[in-house]
This record gives sequence, structure tokens and C-alpha cells, in this order.
Amino acid sequence: MRLPDSISAMRAFVLAAEKRSFKEAGQLVGLTPSAVGKAIQKLEEQLSVQLFHRSTRSITLTDHGQLFLDRCRRILSEVEAAQAELTEAGAEPTGRIKVSIPVEPSLLVPLMTRFSQTFPAIQLDLDINDRFVDVIDEGYDAVVRSGQPSDSRLQARKLGSFDWRFVASPDYLAKHGTPAITSDLASHRCLRHRYPETGRLMPWPVESGGDPKAAIATNTSDSLLNFALSGCGIAYLPAFAVDDLVTAGNLVALLPEHTTIGSLYVLWPASRYPAPKVRAFVDFIASAVATRFAKPNGL
Repeated sequence: MRLPDSISAMRAFVLAAEKRSFKEAGQLVGLTPSAVGKAIQKLEEQLSVQLFHRSTRSITLTDHGQLFLDRCRRILSEVEAAQAELTEAGAEPTGRIKVSIPVEPSLLVPLMTRFSQTFPAIQLDLDINDRFVDVIDEGYDAVVRSGQPSDSRLQARKLGSFDWRFVASPDYLAKHGTPAITSDLASHRCLRHRYPETGRLMPWPVESGGDPKAAIATNTSDSLLNFALSGCGIAYLPAFAVDDLVTAGNLVALLPEHTTIGSLYVLWPASRYPAPKVRAFVDFIASAVATRFAKPNGL
């Protein structure tokens, strides 16, 4: 197989695969849809494989295209890093960075505001969701997620550990009473997190066989927090999302002896030379979260 002779063609291919559109890919690299199509057709001829299934309405990757996409992303990342090492040493990090963070309004979203203000030359393409995205296949430069990372294609830095809390509003407890033990939760309105990938409820630290039914189930932590603040029931949420509200009296912490420990990580595609924009994001988020978790209400 002959190697492609054009890095720009590889970049057009990656963008077309991510956007599933020659037109949108062309807009990002300053080419017409026809020019993008011809560049990708030349790649296919050089590689002797078909990279896309094409129809009048859409394009989708072939199996060969998916394999080539993974390689191209790594190659382009290395090329970008090498260019930065040689020509932008000491310069301000620049470029577009695609990042995914959980739906969590008290910690991570405010940090994204600070990151954008700290690095105005970096264009932040931010995806806020609680889904476990595929960092490599979906073209992310970095993601922040809880739980132990398991993908060998990724590098990871632990940002910190935190407790989970049972919480409810004072109004809810005044109407329905305060649970003294976890078996009491069966008679309460429970606000449960549902994993978007599997549809299963997140386990609660209760006695075996005592997992309570969900009065409300949702796939984002911020919606659970809003339901809890509105007096809809008892939720189980990260300490950093609720402790300030507990201190202010808007929520009450319950069953303090029943908790679990969570960990927060930043993940990015493994590379010997991460792009300056990725290094900037990883270093910034690691420092900012460590500072937040070091506060009395951070854990």
C-alpha cells in the first residue's frame, strides 16, 4: 500500500468522516465539496480500498475507512504536535480542541469558562453530556469522565476523588420524614440516575435486595439536582455538586455512613507529543480541579 502524498487530503478525509458530509468538511478546510470528494477518491485509489459508502443523501465509513480513520487521527495529531514543537515553541496554544465533559453545572462548566478566558486563541468545541463517548472514534481531543479508564489507546490523569451524598430538600423532608437507615428509602420518592448506554439505574449503597424504585429516573446529574432542590425526592449526587447547597441550607445531607468514592479523570488520545492545546487543557483542568477539591467542600 502506497502512503498518501497529501496531509491535507487526510485532514479532509477525517473531517468528512466526523461530519458525514463533504460539504461541511470543505467549509472547514476551505475547499469545495467536489474538491474534497476528489481528494478522498485519490486516497482510495492510492490505498486500493473504498473508504466511504456514498449515496445521494449521505456518506458512511466502510470497515476499511474506519481503520484508516483511526490511523489518520493519530498521524495528524503527531504532525500537528511536530509543527507546534518546531514552529510554536513557547507560543500561545492555538487551534480547535474538541472536548467532552459530564452534565455538571457546579464544577466543570465554570472551569470551561475559565479555560476559554485563559486561552482565547484556542477554539473550544464543547460537548456536554453524561454519555461515555468513544474518544478515538468520535474524534475528541480530551474528555473528563468519572470511573476507572480502561481504553489502552488513551492516556489518563486522575483529577481527584470525591464522595457521593444522599440529599433532599428541607421541604421534602418536612412532608415525608427523614430516612434513618437505607431500608427506609423504599418508602420515599427516589431520584435515580439512569446510564444512557445501558438504560440501567446507577446502584445505590443500600442493603442487598433493598435497591429502591425510581420515582423519577433521568440520565443527567444536573436534572437530578434540580428535582432534589424542587422537593421531588431524595437523590444521590457527587459531593462537589451538592455541598455548597447543603451549607446554604438548600439541601440536607442524609445517611452519611452510606456513601461511595468516585474518581474523576481527564483522558486524551495517547501520543508521544500531545499538541500544545491538549497539554494546555490537561494541565489547566488538572490544576483547577485539584484546587477545587482541596477546599473544605471539595470532597
